[in-house]
Amino acid sequence: MTKKVLILAEVRENSLRNVSFEAIAAAKEIAQGGEVVALLIGSTIEHLAPELAFAGADRVVTIEHPHLQSYTSDGFSQAVLAAYEQEKPDALVFGHTSQGKDLSPKIASRLQSGLISDVVRIEVENGTTQFIRPIYSGKAFETVEVAEGLTFVTVRPNNIAALPKDTTKAVNVSSLKVDIQNLRTVVKEIVRKTTSGVDLSEAKVIVSGGRGVKSAEGFDVLQKLADVLGGAVGASRGACDAGYTDYSLQIGQTGKVVTPDLYIACGISGAIQHIAGMSNAKIIVAINKDPEANIFSIADYGIVGDLFEVVPLLTEEFNNLLLSV
Repeated sequence: MTKKVLILAEVRENSLRNVSFEAIAAAKEIAQGGEVVALLIGSTIEHLAPELAFAGADRVVTIEHPHLQSYTSDGFSQAVLAAYEQEKPDALVFGHTSQGKDLSPKIASRLQSGLISDVVRIEVENGTTQFIRPIYSGKAFETVEVAEGLTFVTVRPNNIAALPKDTTKAVNVSSLKVDIQNLRTVVKEIVRKTTSGVDLSEAKVIVSGGRGVKSAEGFDVLQKLADVLGGAVGASRGACDAGYTDYSLQIGQTGKVVTPDLYIACGISGAIQHIAGMSNAKIIVAINKDPEANIFSIADYGIVGDLFEVVPLLTEEFNNLLLSV
């Protein structure tokens, strides 16, 4: 049965996040030939609408308001609920990001709907849509079906591939006026502590450091390798607790959950809490002086050695290899 699906596009620093395009691909599977509508929320965001159309959205609805310049759950929930009332979709798709994880439970509560979070794969069998999500810190997976009512899911970044872009596609954009009011939270200023460049949750390559990095200066070595590979730098909780880097870079059960194509763990022992946040990476490379470190048990490739010797050599080799391409 065809369905109308409404996806929430995410905007950061005046550009669309990759998870927005992945959400459209997920919505296409859920819609089964029905309509996919992309929702853009912000203050001046209409110029981003064509990208969503080229990525597969059949229509784009924009909601612009000065109070929506920065994300707040109060403001964005009013906008999403207004769009829901106008469109009456059969399904909602958000990204499983910090914004999506904050907003989706609130919307689900208001709509008295169930919520399937952290979906990594979607399958259709005999017309029934099945959602696969990890449980028990990624040790197992469960398959969930929606028996009745609204289908509401959040999709984990880097798991559902975006569709090929078609820049010849017609762009159908409409605006919805919503009076955003009674905000209990107002964002005055955003101070970013993360390093500039690639977003950690969407990075295809992550170079991550643990206590074995020994200092804040030690992360400079990892940053050089990440820069060469076009990736991002992450950290274990141990490194964050030691003050080597900011908690915004923490990967693990109490930090970010990432699924890059390549994860390079440097000086990380492999505590189960950290593994819960990165075990679904496609390729895992571990660098550690201790041959008995638990991280080697899940690594595809392991290097026993001093990271301060190994990482610079890797950086040089990758740099030479990429320059020769």
